[in-house]
Amino acid sequence: MAKSLLVISRQAPWSGLGAREALDLVLAGGAFDLPISLLFLDDGVFQLLPEQKPEALQQKDVTANLAALPLFGVEQLYAARTDLVQRGLGESQLALESVRILEDGALADLINRHDQVMTF
Repeated sequence: MAKSLLVISRQAPWSGLGAREALDLVLAGGAFDLPISLLFLDDGVFQLLPEQKPEALQQKDVTANLAALPLFGVEQLYAARTDLVQRGLGESQLALESVRILEDGALADLINRHDQVMTF
């Protein structure tokens, strides 16, 4: 049986390669039917906003990768409510409706449920 993997994405889509690398890893894992989840923390919650304009910063858009997650069998998507609130973001603003919003206490439970955790 494959070990479960939680990928934690903490970087904004415009702050470097971390956001894209996290998504690439999740998509690859999904393509191989690995039990994989994706958690957006800190500035990583900015990845969930629609209509990003990354070309102004010479970055690539991650919106298409996010939209492809269900096609690769990646349906366990989470975001921290505290991080959304601290950045002035509401659930209705998120591009993906399938993201489950977690309270602080549920974050530790989510992490503990997975065999392996990688942070980007």
